[in-house]
Amino acid sequence: LTDANNIPPSKKMTDVPPELQEKINNLSMMEQQLQQILTKKQTFQSQMIELDSALSELEKTEKAYKIVGNIMVAAEKEQLKKDIEAKKETVALRINAFEKQEEKIRKQTSDLQQEVMKKMSD
Repeated sequence: LTDANNIPPSKKMTDVPPELQEKINNLSMMEQQLQQILTKKQTFQSQMIELDSALSELEKTEKAYKIVGNIMVAAEKEQLKKDIEAKKETVALRINAFEKQEEKIRKQTSDLQQEVMKKMSD
């Protein structure tokens, strides 16, 4: 991630034109957005690992159970497998969407950072 504090010491914030200050603020907001996206993506990646683990354990057992409310009940192994696979598809789609958002914001951040640095050196 970039850091809006990478401003050359020769340029104080009071010397920065309002237009440039706005771009620096936008850069900071974009970096916060990126951090939020990365956190959400990581949450879904953790869910994917849990689902993979559940499928792996399901393959090793004859009897299957699922949690319903506060109790564990017997479940049909094949139906449980289908349910987990469906959840994996949904999670994979969410991860993919976050990756696209991440890529877009990283490019925008990089472009804006280059623009700010260029104007700062003028």
